[in-house]
Amino acid sequence: MEQTTVVANRQFIFTDQSLDEKLEITIPEILDSSYGMFTWPCAPVLAQYLWYHRKWISDKTVFELGSGTALPGIVAAKCGANVHLSDTAKLSKCLQTSKKSCEANDVKDIKLHGLTWGQINETMIKLDIDKIDVIISSDCFYDTKDFDDIIFTVAFLIEKYKATEFVFTYQERSSSRCIEHLLDRWNFTGVQVPLSTFDADKASIAGSGLPGNHTVHLFKVTTS
Repeated sequence: MEQTTVVANRQFIFTDQSLDEKLEITIPEILDSSYGMFTWPCAPVLAQYLWYHRKWISDKTVFELGSGTALPGIVAAKCGANVHLSDTAKLSKCLQTSKKSCEANDVKDIKLHGLTWGQINETMIKLDIDKIDVIISSDCFYDTKDFDDIIFTVAFLIEKYKATEFVFTYQERSSSRCIEHLLDRWNFTGVQVPLSTFDADKASIAGSGLPGNHTVHLFKVTTS
């Protein structure tokens, strides 16, 4: 029997009551665990950081790794950034998911790239970008076997496209998982940013019910 793909829309409403401003985002999610094409707890934390710093991000070129449902990238685009989304070139459904998120939020100028971590291919070398200001990712540091490939890819993008920052969120799943030694190897300096400094120290961000009771950290990495 052919399986039916169930798609549901999740709403995110980012607010700034002091300025009476808000941003509403709709993210289509595939409710099938075999795909994993839904919004993980790390994504709204990173999106909240970008919303909180929307004036800073507004004139930046942003490159998102492992975009998936692309909530952070969509928020950055809505805040005025020039955004490029990327996900594995091996699974077409990943980029299709990112594209559906763009369409659901009427974002037409975002470019999508099939990019596999740890591989320098024609796509990486010939990206239609003069300069990347900020690289972002949420929960890409999930499987330890990918950690080296992720850092390698970030290092390449920083070197070739002169990116100055890598901002990422990750969910604490085990105390044995550590990326500090990888950052040192590539001469990166990482600083953990307290969630309280951008109004993300709560169980439900943007009315989404995420990150829930999960422990999420945000790091900002610069070249040393």
